[in-house]
Amino acid sequence: MTDAPAPRPPLDPGRLVPPAGWRVEVEEATPSTNAAVAARARAGEEPGLVLVTEHQTAGRGRLDRTWETPPRSSLTFSVLLRPDVPPESWSWLPLLTGYAVQAALGDRLPDVALKWPNDVLVDGGDLGAGRKVAGILVERIESPSGPLAVVGVGINVDQTLDELPIALATSVALETGEPVERTGLLNQVLGSLHGLQGLLDDTASLRTAYADACVTLGRTVDVHLPAGDVRRGEALDIDATGALVVGTDDGTLTVAAGDVVHVRPA
Repeated sequence: MTDAPAPRPPLDPGRLVPPAGWRVEVEEATPSTNAAVAARARAGEEPGLVLVTEHQTAGRGRLDRTWETPPRSSLTFSVLLRPDVPPESWSWLPLLTGYAVQAALGDRLPDVALKWPNDVLVDGGDLGAGRKVAGILVERIESPSGPLAVVGVGINVDQTLDELPIALATSVALETGEPVERTGLLNQVLGSLHGLQGLLDDTASLRTAYADACVTLGRTVDVHLPAGDVRRGEALDIDATGALVVGTDDGTLTVAAGDVVHVRPA
């Protein structure tokens, strides 16, 4: 029998330090922070809102995959942003978010890396062995004041092995062997995301930084496409729009995040 996890303390709103121009709200339970923030954006909410939930009961990932996390075991939040960059740079926002999360976790998890397009892994030296510690979902929303981005982040912080949704997943506590103080970690992640936003104005530098941390590149992968086709090849590069460039037997295949169901090790 697996021992029950120790009682998990709540986030401490009094110790949260929002980055300049951002405001943090903490809710006890929310079906989906992305859906809640999107609804508020459509109703006129201004950028800078950070909605955090202690218990997300119907979280949404890419392709509307759903999951539920145990209360107070994760950091699950969404940020409402209006990137002040050309429309062609918006495609970099999921990659920037993953890079910011990876940078924030790097002090605690030295082997943290990125899997294109939306995952943060631990022990990612081999794409097949990487264990997912965080996921990203970015959605574009039309609001009364123009387009906004809802940036959703889910980080496995304190889950036990039995509480993780998939076999190839992990949590910060499992990797470090120590309890994790979530309020301080949330401050760190929000600070990283806020501070690195400027890279959207310099996507050439972001491309280099992301590629350096991305374990997908250089690996043979199977690209699963929505129609059911699977294309195998070597992940060669991230192009100027943030799309993945794969060399196949039939030539070069370039896929954006929205074009794929999965990119998996061959």
